[in-house]
Amino acid sequence: MEEFGKLEKIIDVFFENKDLLSQAFCHRSYLNENPEFGLGNNERLEFLGDAVLELVVTEYLYNNYSDKPEGELTSWRASLVNTRILSETSKEIGFDDFLLLSKGESKENGKARQFILADTFEAFLGALYLDQGYNPCRDFIKKYLIKKLPVIIEKGLFKDFKSTFQEKSQEHVGATPLYKVLKEWGPDHAKEFVMGVFLNEELTAKGNGSSKQEAEEDAARVALENKNW
Repeated sequence: MEEFGKLEKIIDVFFENKDLLSQAFCHRSYLNENPEFGLGNNERLEFLGDAVLELVVTEYLYNNYSDKPEGELTSWRASLVNTRILSETSKEIGFDDFLLLSKGESKENGKARQFILADTFEAFLGALYLDQGYNPCRDFIKKYLIKKLPVIIEKGLFKDFKSTFQEKSQEHVGATPLYKVLKEWGPDHAKEFVMGVFLNEELTAKGNGSSKQEAEEDAARVALENKNW
């Protein structure tokens, strides 16, 4: 597709197999409305790219932080490859402008779009790996993603939000946060939750997620922002 030529110029990465690049941006919903597309969706590429991403980040951490224990490196890696960071990075690169989505899906701008952008980042890496091998993937990840690591370390963003919020709550108000389901919907295989976090029975923040745990993490993150902790 011609429009992906613009993307190649933006990121200065040029594919031998242009179909791989197009497929990396194809969400399953797009195929329902465009059966003539001729390529599959990006889910298998995402599966491959996830492994490439984890290896590159792990290798970088292992080589550059030889004095750090395994547990700390694991936390740093998790904070760097989570959905929020990957979706932010996709947006910064400009991937949002090239997504192949159904008309309905293209109107989604909340959590669903965040997941799609994160998945597309991984699918792109899978496509790049098949097209050019490991080293270009490593260079791309270093250029766009690993540069965020110093800020994550400096601000302590590798700590999980629930633990941090509990520490701050006990320190500032002497209370332990309580989490409650405020809303849930969707079929069992694709549920969505809204969780509220309460301090002394006062609703401090709400969070969304595809599991209760994920929604609690999101609520704790928002609560930390609301309290400026």
